[in-house]
Amino acid sequence: MPIKIGCHLSASKGFFAMGRNAVQIGANTFQFFTRNPRGSKAKKLDPEDVKKFRKLAEEKNFTTILAHAPYTLNACSADPKKREFAAATMEDDLHRMESIPNNLYNFHPGSHVGQGVSNGIFQITALLNRVLKPEQTTTVLLETMAGKGTEVGRTFEELQQILNGAVLSGKMGICLDTCHVFDAGYDIVNDLDGVLKEFDRIIGLEKLRAVHLNDSRNPLGSHKDRHEKIGKGYIGLDAFERIINHPKLRGLPFLLETPNDLDGYAEEIKLLKALYREPPC
Repeated sequence: MPIKIGCHLSASKGFFAMGRNAVQIGANTFQFFTRNPRGSKAKKLDPEDVKKFRKLAEEKNFTTILAHAPYTLNACSADPKKREFAAATMEDDLHRMESIPNNLYNFHPGSHVGQGVSNGIFQITALLNRVLKPEQTTTVLLETMAGKGTEVGRTFEELQQILNGAVLSGKMGICLDTCHVFDAGYDIVNDLDGVLKEFDRIIGLEKLRAVHLNDSRNPLGSHKDRHEKIGKGYIGLDAFERIINHPKLRGLPFLLETPNDLDGYAEEIKLLKALYREPPC
């Protein structure tokens, strides 16, 4: 089974253009923002573009792709208007995602901005119970966070509390960000097995659906969230080789969010493919 590897691509020219760019850089998956990452407007879907992309994805054996909610979405803001914006945005995004069914939608749980973690978790679950629908094919992922400021989701326990509060938790999963969990204090460099064992105990590895591959510009437990190119930060290349080949992780889609252009992503994908070992038959 080949590695499922891709990166973050610009959605400005549509799905088919992203698919072609992915093929060009040797990827078989990709991530994209559903709309301007710091705005609210979403580009109107072009049915012909979607059709062409779905045909390309089938021809090139694409694996699951991942949509990323805009950074402006804060499900646990102290401002009710901002929480309403988050809910309306996610509802619209999930409706649009059904044009490319059976894929993933990732969002940052949010920042409680002084209201407290418990209240933040309550508001996040309230939003999820509004927007998740039994008929949807998209799996919604909570992203592991670095813990800067008042972010919710810095621990596996906080993420599990959100999942516990979601009525349709079967429609949900987790996206593990390597930079974020490292910055949050989970030592994936020296104790990857231990971190995954803890994740399995608290959440369950069956809920882990995608991995953001990012090195970190800051040391373990810094709570800073500053991404670095693969092998150029405190996590290091040896750790990434262990991550992509770990039997509990190797079947997941790996998405790069490193500070790169397309050529840089192509080099990182080539590097990671060279480090990937096919599992024994």
